[in-house]
Amino acid sequence: MKLLVLDVGNTQIVAGIFENDVLKAHCRMHTEPKLTEDEFHMHMSHFFSQHDIEMTDIGQTVISCVVPPMIRALDAFCHKYMAHAPDWIGPGTVDMPIRYRNPAEVGADRLVNAVAAYAKYRTGLVVIDFGTATTFDCISEQGEYLGGAIAPGIGISAEALFQRASKLPRVELFNPPESAIGKETAESMKAGLLYGYAELVDGMVRRIKKEMRPEPQVIATGGLAALFGEISDSIEAVEPELTLEGLRIISKNFAP
Repeated sequence: MKLLVLDVGNTQIVAGIFENDVLKAHCRMHTEPKLTEDEFHMHMSHFFSQHDIEMTDIGQTVISCVVPPMIRALDAFCHKYMAHAPDWIGPGTVDMPIRYRNPAEVGADRLVNAVAAYAKYRTGLVVIDFGTATTFDCISEQGEYLGGAIAPGIGISAEALFQRASKLPRVELFNPPESAIGKETAESMKAGLLYGYAELVDGMVRRIKKEMRPEPQVIATGGLAALFGEISDSIEAVEPELTLEGLRIISKNFAP
């Protein structure tokens, strides 16, 4: 039987299908908090059919969700169309000591990333996730979740700039400009957003490293991780499927 994993973020849902611990298919879709279970089924049916997979092949579904309004629809989708209850990620479902003052406050996606990163690297880590928010999650050399930092995502920053400055256009952020000194408005905005955000990342990592011994390894995940892996000095590796891999690992903690 196959495993379906869902990482439900504020901007995107990432779905993955594993068979024998190998990721067979994955996709991204826009998060719509008001989606019904039937509408979500339509999206998933297209994904499944693209990869010639039947929903009846799925024996387990594991969900990490930071969008509370979607919980009911996702639960109903699993019961109605998958014929089983989903397993939900939370502080009590991970085999990792959590040093947050209130472990229940830690986002499920942050715990999943921490578990996957430590399982692969087995050392002290800073995991940077470029999502709606940019999160910095710190894992000790002994495999403890220490805490971290949360900053507005670059998409939020870009949208705020567009909305608040009437003469500034929306700009695409998929590739950096050639120079930090822009020669036109769009180039200047991209330089400020991308290179400025890279400095935010490097500055946060520098501060974090002062508080962690031995010095941690720095890895990145999320939609813009590859881009910032190129322009940030502190990112050492990019793991695009880190969250899906973490969900696969944690899936084994649930009773069959």
